[in-house]
Amino acid sequence: MGFPTFCYNQLLVTPTIPTASFDGQTAIITGSNTGLGLETARHIARLGGSKVILAVRNIAAGEVAAKDIERTTGCAPGTCEVWHLDLASARSVLEFAERAKGLERIDTLVLNAAVATKIFRLAEGGYERSVTVNTINHFILALLLLPQLRKTGLDYPDRAAPPHITVLTSQVHAWPEFPQSKDPRGIFVALSDKAAARMDERYPITKLLNVYFTTELVEQTRNDNGEVPVIINMLDTGFCHSELSRENKGIEEFGFNIFKAIFARREEVGARTTVISASAGVETHGKYMVNGLIADEALSERVYNEEGRRIQKQLWEEFTNIAEEVKPGIMKEFRS
Repeated sequence: MGFPTFCYNQLLVTPTIPTASFDGQTAIITGSNTGLGLETARHIARLGGSKVILAVRNIAAGEVAAKDIERTTGCAPGTCEVWHLDLASARSVLEFAERAKGLERIDTLVLNAAVATKIFRLAEGGYERSVTVNTINHFILALLLLPQLRKTGLDYPDRAAPPHITVLTSQVHAWPEFPQSKDPRGIFVALSDKAAARMDERYPITKLLNVYFTTELVEQTRNDNGEVPVIINMLDTGFCHSELSRENKGIEEFGFNIFKAIFARREEVGARTTVISASAGVETHGKYMVNGLIADEALSERVYNEEGRRIQKQLWEEFTNIAEEVKPGIMKEFRS
């Protein structure tokens, strides 16, 4: 997506307000106490979601968000539940997934939470924190919940569409040079090397990783009969106001704030695209969406060319080893 297209989308396109019903459904949205996650949860509650789970690291902030959603939408008290989830910790992901086994149904999983930082830190498990939060543990969570999502589709066959896993990516996936993709030590090891880290492009790299992982997860769950028991799609919400740039200081902060003032969408507007993706039909399975519409042409060539396919397969192989260390047998269980 070039700059002219970016300007057109940001200044001249307003995504439609979602109208699909979530009546009776259970949705899980990570990072939903603020920003796009909060507004996604608000839309789903407004559209009739019976249980909207705010999966957040900060419980107190989550409780404030839940009350705000219920106040502004008029949904029934208790519709929003606040569950602890620290995506920097595999143990927290496992605990969350274990608790989720008590749910009668899971209709929607929105992988929204993200950190954008220029400060290098390792998370639990030894991998760089933003890669861990934005990608590794998000997809471990997806694998852990996939059997329940699949079962929900079987238990409630009158649904308008199968259950969803919706992954937030971004147009910035096309930006990074990503030299770690050729590191003989392995991609995740290279990304976790402080001496070689280029943190200014780390957030875009995690969004590129999410595109690769979503594409591969679709392939890993493909049925021979062509059925789609769980819709897996990904989207670019557009450039939105958020807290992701809070580390900017001085002239960088000043310049970025001007850029936001000109181009940024309100978070509620960006969240419309997430909710549309999370309620869309099987035609969106495996697709990249922009402005609430399928837009595979907006994907960078690096995703589907020969080198991109090599990287995708290597990433999945490395991820398999990481996930099996977190929960032995997970790679077999998610297909059951």
